[in-house]
Amino acid sequence: MPFDAIGIAGTGLTAHRKWLDAVSDNLANVNTVTGTDGAAFQTRYVAIQAGEGTTGAFASAAFGDAEGRVVYSPDHPLADAEGYVRYPDIDMAEQMGNLIMAQRGYQASAAVVDRARETYLAGIQIGRQ
Repeated sequence: MPFDAIGIAGTGLTAHRKWLDAVSDNLANVNTVTGTDGAAFQTRYVAIQAGEGTTGAFASAAFGDAEGRVVYSPDHPLADAEGYVRYPDIDMAEQMGNLIMAQRGYQASAAVVDRARETYLAGIQIGRQ
């Protein structure tokens, strides 16, 4: 039983780590500017789907719109003839909320691994007596 819990929690750790990676990419690129003739940085998303039995879950990457948002900034070196540049369409508040949820999920999965390990070690101690 503890091994199943460790495996499932390990899958949770991996999934939440991938989510944290996606959020950190988004936050790092929130101010990435491109010309209007190029694509904006695409927001990273992680789609997590349940697996069968104790095989856990798997995560796949998804990307936001490359259209981004066009901002008037005539002094920017990448501005087009009309003075516009393209920024990614990333909502900072949404990303911070995702960051908190991913951190809490990671912490919860790590706590399950710790509890399962303690249970396993307690079982070994009972067997020794």
